[in-house]
Amino acid sequence: MAMNVGSPSGEEDPLNSTINTTPLVDVMLVLLIIFLITIPVVTQSIAMKLPQETNLARQTKPENIEISVNRDGDVFWNTQPVADSEALFQRLKQVAVMNPQPEVHIRGDQAARYESIGRVVFACQRAAIAKISFVTEPPPKG
Repeated sequence: MAMNVGSPSGEEDPLNSTINTTPLVDVMLVLLIIFLITIPVVTQSIAMKLPQETNLARQTKPENIEISVNRDGDVFWNTQPVADSEALFQRLKQVAVMNPQPEVHIRGDQAARYESIGRVVFACQRAAIAKISFVTEPPPKG
């Protein structure tokens, strides 16, 4: 059995025992440039004061008005049905001139169309109601 240890020409090639770091430096410089370009874009923002989340318990006062919208789009003033949007607007207009003006709490069924609740909000806006609240269920604790 023969084993070839040297080169066929008889001259020995010098061994290169160093690691070529040029590709590594190139990749690192490209990554550095990418990070230098993208980080200022991510951290840049406009200075503003964002609203804080508040979860206050609803204060039920006798003068507050509860308007409910069921899943079929029927509107109820406290527990009495309201014929249409114009009748709701007329009742809200009578309430809007009171001093202090009562709050309007809108209770919308989860399956109700947004259009039905939007008509109630629009009627409140037309009647110049100052404070409108939406009544929701609190998230489950757990």
